[in-house]
Amino acid sequence: MTEPTPDGLKEAAIIRAFARIHLPRIAVESSRLAGHLLRARDMFEAKREAQVPPCKSLLDRLYLLDFYLAMACLEGGQNAWEELFKSRGGRQDQLLIDALRQKAVRLYPRDEPRQEEAVCEFWGFLLAGAKDDSIPVLQRYDGRRPLAPWLIRVFHNLHLSRMRGSRHEKALPEDEPDQSYWQSPDASEERWHQEFRLAAQEWLGELEEQGLLLLGLRFRYRLSQRETASFLGIHESNVSRLTDKVRSRCLDFIEGRLTSLGWNGNGLADFVQTEMESLVLDDPRLGSENLAALLARKGLKTPLPDGD
Repeated sequence: MTEPTPDGLKEAAIIRAFARIHLPRIAVESSRLAGHLLRARDMFEAKREAQVPPCKSLLDRLYLLDFYLAMACLEGGQNAWEELFKSRGGRQDQLLIDALRQKAVRLYPRDEPRQEEAVCEFWGFLLAGAKDDSIPVLQRYDGRRPLAPWLIRVFHNLHLSRMRGSRHEKALPEDEPDQSYWQSPDASEERWHQEFRLAAQEWLGELEEQGLLLLGLRFRYRLSQRETASFLGIHESNVSRLTDKVRSRCLDFIEGRLTSLGWNGNGLADFVQTEMESLVLDDPRLGSENLAALLARKGLKTPLPDGD
């Protein structure tokens, strides 16, 4: 762990003072928290994409309470784990543990024992890591994304990787880099949150087959850019170009719709990550059966069992 500096200690004390107001039963020593802060900043800087500016400070874009709670769990605080179990898994006001159970049902349909086992073992997995010599999974959380959606994604990727491994296919990295540093809009903007979802659903409903296939391979089957290119028989740069084209059309469509309704906000991309992935995975046209039919029409086989 990176050694804390005076600046790290100062900012850790700020987080601790703020968090103790909202989470009075949870305590993390400032010196330990400072080390986590520096490590998280370094992780973010190493993984961030070119369009994401670097951090201006250790607290820049940090989800303070989420980060504090995650680090308290990492430090072994029982009260912190109890609080994590009670946290909400998204804007549907669903308990995180219920969201994981719902995900497990979709991962392992009609296999109730495996569903329950998947959820129960997940908490230990967060502390133990995927392998004996790997760092704890929870230590990979950098605090620049909401904690509950990140945990749900980790849960999904863990079991999808195991599905791939059981078929002797390449497993996903334990924390695959992606565009997940986009953040959702402020929770107080409920009207625009709803309007965004409606506009995004409309855009998905009009998406052509090529776009559906690309989203299906990248989001539902979790293929990397290289794997997608190999699967489709095209150059890897074409996958990037097509992905950028789909993303650009999506943002243009949604921005036009929201602007026509009076929205004058900035940074529409801030809406996308924590909202768009669930919309994509829940869209009927991107369900496993429809994707399999689309792939069959193109003479392609389904690359993986349905992972969602």
